[in-house]
Amino acid sequence: MNPDELPSLVREQAPYVFDRVFSAMDKVRERLERSTKALADAGIPYAIVGGNAVAAWVATKDDGAVRTTKDVDLLLAKEDESRATVALEAAGFVHAFTMNVTMFLDGPGGKPSQAIHVLWANAKVRDDYAIASPSTDQVIDIEGKRVVELLELLQMKLVSNRDKDRVHVRDMIGVGLIDESWLSKIPDAMQDRLQELLDDPDG
Repeated sequence: MNPDELPSLVREQAPYVFDRVFSAMDKVRERLERSTKALADAGIPYAIVGGNAVAAWVATKDDGAVRTTKDVDLLLAKEDESRATVALEAAGFVHAFTMNVTMFLDGPGGKPSQAIHVLWANAKVRDDYAIASPSTDQVIDIEGKRVVELLELLQMKLVSNRDKDRVHVRDMIGVGLIDESWLSKIPDAMQDRLQELLDDPDG
């Protein structure tokens, strides 16, 4: 887009731009609440992973350092897929497989970017990943929700190693959740990645 067109774009959307910003954040929380309640009520183990797990852990130290995220990532056991599908569809989600990801869209018109994205427990997201995802038992209860343990979350972020994953690890470093002592807790293949972020926490 031509930079000269930006002021007119903003004027066209006004006065609803910030309404849309905060509405998007509220919708993520609502999807998280609705999906985890549906799974819990059905007795299906799950773990909150991804950006919402990072946010929860960061908030234990500094709520001002919390970063928002646009979707919900949940860890499920593959053997629970059928039961989870029934529970989540009863809560208004629609099962889909898009971009090689199992997800649950928020209704028939839901967007993949705003869906519930599923990772499978004890499985590698990609064949070249150093480790598999954790199990749904490797969780801590945070206000009644099952959030993946910090060590497992750190390893998931380091093994993915995308830009946003490195940002998330820096967020955890920044609030004091992760420091040099964690190097000895992770596999050798990930230690260089963590050390690089520890050495340059501001990016």
